[in-house]
Amino acid sequence: MSASVAVYRSIYTEDRFKQAYGSDDNASGSLRLREKLAGRCRCSNRACLHLLRERVPIFSWLPRYKLKKWILGDTIAGLTVGILHIPQGMAFALLTSVAPIFGLYTSFFPVVLYMFFGTGRHVSTGTFAVVSLMTGSVVEQLVPSPLEINSSSSEASDFEAQRIGVASAIALLSGIIMLCMFALQLGFLSTYLSEPIVKAFTSAAAFHVTISQLQSMLGLRLPRHNGAFSLFKTLASVMENLPHTNMAELLISLVCLAILVPVKELNMRFRKRLRTPIPVEILTVIIATGVAYACSLDSTYNIEIVGHIPAGFPRPQLPAFHMFPAIAGDTIAITFVGYAVSVSLAMIYADKHGYSIHPNQELLAHGISNTVSSFFTCFPSSATLATTNILESAGGYTQLSGLFTSLVVLIVLLLIGPLFYFLPKAVLACINVTSLRQMFLQFQDLPDLWRISKIDFMVWLVTWLSVVILNVDLGLAIGVVFSMMTVICRTQRYIFHSLLPGVKILTYNGPIYYGNRSFFREEMIRLLGLTPEKIRRREKAIKALEKRERETTVSTVV
Repeated sequence: MSASVAVYRSIYTEDRFKQAYGSDDNASGSLRLREKLAGRCRCSNRACLHLLRERVPIFSWLPRYKLKKWILGDTIAGLTVGILHIPQGMAFALLTSVAPIFGLYTSFFPVVLYMFFGTGRHVSTGTFAVVSLMTGSVVEQLVPSPLEINSSSSEASDFEAQRIGVASAIALLSGIIMLCMFALQLGFLSTYLSEPIVKAFTSAAAFHVTISQLQSMLGLRLPRHNGAFSLFKTLASVMENLPHTNMAELLISLVCLAILVPVKELNMRFRKRLRTPIPVEILTVIIATGVAYACSLDSTYNIEIVGHIPAGFPRPQLPAFHMFPAIAGDTIAITFVGYAVSVSLAMIYADKHGYSIHPNQELLAHGISNTVSSFFTCFPSSATLATTNILESAGGYTQLSGLFTSLVVLIVLLLIGPLFYFLPKAVLACINVTSLRQMFLQFQDLPDLWRISKIDFMVWLVTWLSVVILNVDLGLAIGVVFSMMTVICRTQRYIFHSLLPGVKILTYNGPIYYGNRSFFREEMIRLLGLTPEKIRRREKAIKALEKRERETTVSTVV
């Protein structure tokens, strides 16, 4: 005989329930707010030390530095990246439409500053092709190239000063924007520049970089085209002027490509066997400079050379503040691209090596780097794809590798720089083009992206076509808008529940994708109390325990 139980109760709305039984949400909320404000305002030695370690991470990781274990890897990786920074910095200065020496400055100051303030252990900062191209477009718009100018005249010096003044102003405004974003804790905005957008954008921008370097590789003196359809305008201008190709510079370009492409391919295929990659860029620069000097190629065949590179440190000077209204819109785009690429790279290698990076602290690090560097005639900087990959594969462990990188660049600035006077600009153009290998290879990810998410595939395709057909800035804006439209079709954020107290059973009623993956991870870490560092320590402890058990078993059998 079965017993039945009947339960009779009133039906409550949320408001009626609170009226009947009360709610302490407001009290607890105000209490938590008071506690947070009190915690922020409390001043003590411990709190100051914690703030210092949090905002200047070098004071956190340097005291725990494992000298015997890490110093060799950091030294080799830092020196390797420093050697690569020299030709790459000068080459990317051409993209920025400024003199090569300013590329060397930009390869020094941001590296030193990021070592103090950055949280990415395997991130290499400096000149980046896409950021340089976007900056160069603004410089060309505001300070266009004259058709005829004597490189040795005072007019040429004033022209270069105007250009670097604009580029430095962009770096300063970009740094200020990042510092404001840090103050408002807007690091999460990088989430909305999703991986498909960043990859499509950098891949499409690689085409712009390649086309823009054709005139230097062919020895043509053509103005740079800006605005919509600039890629096709530049390509049409190059094709129209092909009969005026300087055959000597074309030959130099073909020889450089014949050297750079195979050696870089060898570096990629045998990177696990090679302790450090073959420094083919700097070797090419040295050989080309020697040949150009010995054969007087500049006077005999009228090839374009780098020219005077002053030795020593630049004197601090003010950027062109009056240009802020004219550069504001483009600088916002440059800032978001630089930050998105930097944070994406930092996150990739942090996940690979089991540590955490802090997006808001990265805003502070890159903001300070760009702001301070702008007063030393530097253009905008960010993390770079090629040097970051080399830094990690060469065995770098911590930010200390940046010290050795900056030392290499410093030696060049103080002593060796003037020796590159006869370096052909065609060589730097070839270095620019061959440095884009990773960006072009991103097409290989499309089949997997189609299988994983057709919406993300469409975001990639729309962004890529927009950047290639229209322009870098406008194409990026279209990609972001289209991506946000897809967010409307997919819920961004659901409520996260812990179903049973004491038992970690979680429910998340929504899809997990790029727009909410950071929130999902942070909420899960908060509820479970797990961080990558704790997981890594637990894994090490388990491995150590298993090792001891095996040793105990062996000794028992013996």
